[in-house]
This record gives sequence, C-alpha cells and structure tokens, in this order.
Amino acid sequence: MGAAVLVFIALFHGAGLHWILVQQTRAEKRLRLGKPRLFAAAVQFGWSVFLMLDLHIAEIFIWAFALNRVGLIVRAADAIYFCANCYTTLGMGRVDVGEHWRLVSSIIGISGLFTFAWTTSALVDVVASNRRLVDQMEEERIQQIRMRFALQKQEWVTMKTERQAERSAKAKERVAATGVSLRQKFKLWREERRQIAELRIERQAEQEDLRRQERMKERELWAKSVSHIEETDLQ
Repeated sequence: MGAAVLVFIALFHGAGLHWILVQQTRAEKRLRLGKPRLFAAAVQFGWSVFLMLDLHIAEIFIWAFALNRVGLIVRAADAIYFCANCYTTLGMGRVDVGEHWRLVSSIIGISGLFTFAWTTSALVDVVASNRRLVDQMEEERIQQIRMRFALQKQEWVTMKTERQAERSAKAKERVAATGVSLRQKFKLWREERRQIAELRIERQAEQEDLRRQERMKERELWAKSVSHIEETDLQ
C-alpha cells in the first residue's frame, strides 16, 4: 500500500511541477512582450513558489486520506498531523499507527525527501529564469529612462529656441513701433502675435515628432525582445 501511494505521489508531483513550470514560462513570455513590470515579475515568482507549497500540502492530504481510508488512523486531523510529521521527516508527533504498519512512516518520509529534492531542483530553474527576466526588464527600463531623458532634453532645447525666437520678435516689434502711429503699432502687434503663434505651433509639432520617434524606439526595443524570445524557443 505504501509503495502504491508513493508511486502515485511521484506521478502527481511530477505533473504538478510540470504545470507550474509551464505557467511560469508562459507568464514570463507575456511579461517580456510588454513594458518592464518588475512588480508583476515578483508576484509571478511568488505565485510559483506558493503553488509548489500547495503541491506538498496536497500530497500530505493524499497520505492522510490513504491512512484514514485503510483504518490505520481514525480521526482525519490525527492522520493529517501524523503524515505531516512523517512527510517532513520531523517525527515529533504522538500519533502512531499499529505495530505492523510502522514501516509506513518511513515510506512517507521517503516520499517527502524525494518530492522536496524534486521541488528544489525545479525551484532553482524558476529562480534562474526569474533572474534573467528581471535583468532583461532592468536593462529595458534603463534604456527607456535614457530615451525619455533624451526626449526631455530635446523638448527643453526646442522650447528654449522658441522662447528666444519670441523675445527676438518682441524686440523687433518694439524697435519698429518707435515713432509710428497707433494704427501701425496695432498692425505690428498683430504681426508679432501671428509670428509667436506660428513659432508655438512649430514647437508643438516638433515635440510631437520627438515623442513619436521615442515611441517608435520603444516598439523597436520590444520587437527585439520578441525576436530574442523566438530565437530562444527555436534553440
């Protein structure tokens, strides 16, 4: 009976770990395709670890169910407590099975050692994969910060040039308005307003063009990430 449950738990644990790793891989691919989200990567890593913990808890319940159905331990709570102690190789519980069934506790301990070692190897892969994902996100985030800083710098230069052009237009208007009639001053003022409006429209158009170029660079960065993922999958 112990060998049968041990084999079943090994198959159950393998299937569960495979599903967790597949979900982790799919989530990492989705995170690589979008904007860098470090918090989402941390949540996904924690969720994978939580699922691994749930897998071990489920296996303890499987052992407890088997012992309870066989009749070795009548109370379900005592069966869970006994199996948890044996599964984690603590052996500190006061609950025990019959004299002819004591070998079951050793088999439960073997199943725990086997599945914990299996989980540890899978967890190493999850940690390494998450580390690569975080490194990629950090690199993309740094590149985005640099691109946005360059965009802000270009926008500032554009605004400074536009303000200098406005001051130059106002200075010219003041010089031209010296010694002319009120009507001519009004015409000069209107011409100055028109030039300033044109300068501001040009500045806004230039800033929009800079933002469009920055968005195109971000899309190129994401496209490189997608191509890298596809090349990795092909390898």
